[in-house]
Amino acid sequence: MAATSVFMATPVARLTTTPSSSTRNVNFAVVRCMSQDQQPSTDASKTPAAPTPPPMNTPPPAPKVSTKFSDVLAFGGPAPERINGRLAMIGFVSAMAVELSNGQDVFAQISHGGVPAFVATSLVLSVASLVPLFKGVRAESKSSGLMTSDAELWNGRAAMLGLVALAFTEYVTGSPLV
Repeated sequence: MAATSVFMATPVARLTTTPSSSTRNVNFAVVRCMSQDQQPSTDASKTPAAPTPPPMNTPPPAPKVSTKFSDVLAFGGPAPERINGRLAMIGFVSAMAVELSNGQDVFAQISHGGVPAFVATSLVLSVASLVPLFKGVRAESKSSGLMTSDAELWNGRAAMLGLVALAFTEYVTGSPLV
């Protein structure tokens, strides 16, 4: 059973008073919308064809993503936290690996030739992270299973905090952590 909308105009009387007399005038109409059940009819020319609803299990269409430079690198954009998180993950693992193998703290690693390696790694990872974003591909669309985009963000946040905590601890104690 289908329902149709019916718009009805109902005249409304408004009492207007003038100094000399009271008069009753119909000044305007109120439009109301009501839903009425419509019986299916056999005559196809009298009833308009109703649009078919989309299937229930289809996902909503993906929103358009901006590929403008200012949108991708905006404060709330997709690039800054993801790139910084990726750099922090590589930096933390590298700092701990060098510290375990050579016994150098983070500051000694930086002062003994770590800056060119850091700059090169930063450039390569930044470009590799920005190319898909400028093509309109988001990390959320490629994540599934255990390796999701949310897991990458949380791991990046933990690595950022871990790298800062490592540098601070080594600065305060004056010696390598391990």
